[in-house]
Formats: sequence, C-alpha cells, structure tokens
Amino acid sequence: MQEPVLVLNATFEPINVTAVRRAMVLMLKGVAQAEEISHTQVHSASRSLEVPSVIRLLAYRHIPQQTRALSRKNILLRDRNTCQFCKRILPASELTLDHVVPRSRGGRSSWENLVACCYQCNNRKGDRTPEEAGLALARRPRPFTLHTSRQLMRLIGNKDEKWRKYLFY
Repeated sequence: MQEPVLVLNATFEPINVTAVRRAMVLMLKGVAQAEEISHTQVHSASRSLEVPSVIRLLAYRHIPQQTRALSRKNILLRDRNTCQFCKRILPASELTLDHVVPRSRGGRSSWENLVACCYQCNNRKGDRTPEEAGLALARRPRPFTLHTSRQLMRLIGNKDEKWRKYLFY
C-alpha cells in the first residue's frame, strides 16, 4: 500500500507522487480516476479493486509556484543521498550537511550554500571553502524547484514503464 503512484492534473500534467493508499482514497471519493493499472489488486470482504499506477484528478487544480522547505531531508533528497565531494551514495545516517561557504565566513543556511556531505569529506574540508580544501563540488547547489521535483518523478518512474508517457522523457 506504500508503492508510489503518479498523480496527474486534469490536464495530464504530472504534479505529485503519492502512495497507493492515498490514490485509492482519491479514486473512491470520485476525485480521481485510474489512467494506468498495476498488476496487483486490493481485496475487501465484498470488493476487489485494481491498484493504480497512475491516477488523474478529474478537476483541474491550480498548483502555485512550488517551493520546498529548507530541511535536511529535502537537501538529501535534492542531492540524491550523494556526497557532493566524493560522489559516494550513502544512507542518510552516514551523511551530514555542509556549508559550502562556512558560516564563520558569512555563509548562510540556504539552498545555494548547503550540500549533502559524508563525514570524512566534511572533516577534510573543515572551516574552509572547497577550493581551499582541494575539493570540487559534483554539482552546484540550487533550490529545490518544480523542475527538480519532476526529475525525481522521472527517477522513481524508471521502475514503472507506465509512467514514461506522462513524464515527458
């Protein structure tokens, strides 16, 4: 019931990824309909329902400019649990956040100045800029935008071929 389901606006624009449970509730309330069905079913005492892979809202929902809260979870999500210096993919418990420009030098806690970093690289960098420590960033940090969210939908969608036609590959 926690498998990902792609949510489309009434215009077939991808807007979110939700769990099967939430998708089924939206369908049962008559707010959404299934566009693609997975190979599994959910059974109750009197009914058997096919589990959706993609749902579409029946009424258009205006989606305001999407911004995400600046948090450790969202930084790790943006950086795909990858140390931005040594490029190793690690579990969240083995990563920390690093200020590219150290706070002691006026660096702020912002999307553009925080990156996921392993403990070894963070210790190596210390209170210096990456250039001073002889390190290079894998990617320049930037805010988590709607574009970033769509890229993540594509990554999740690689598991389900039925998503491809909705994600504009």
